[in-house]
Amino acid sequence: MKISDGFLLKTVAGKNIVVSVGAEVNFNGMLTLNDTGVFLWNLLKSHTTKEEMLKKMLEEYDVEENIASTDIDNFLEKLRDAKILED
Repeated sequence: MKISDGFLLKTVAGKNIVVSVGAEVNFNGMLTLNDTGVFLWNLLKSHTTKEEMLKKMLEEYDVEENIASTDIDNFLEKLRDAKILED
């Protein structure tokens, strides 16, 4: 899975915001990411799996595996709901 074409992460006034670019994108909402969301977003710039994301998250953050896994699932679900993620 990876981030769909037409979406970029920008920092505006100290906030990390997902913006749509290009005429083919129909994105009417706003998505603000915290530091962990930015970390996961960057992993999704190229094709990756949830398992790879989980491994890298556990290497980067002091978090229990089950909590990290649930957080990744929730993040991916939000991206899918907003049609930002290609499976």
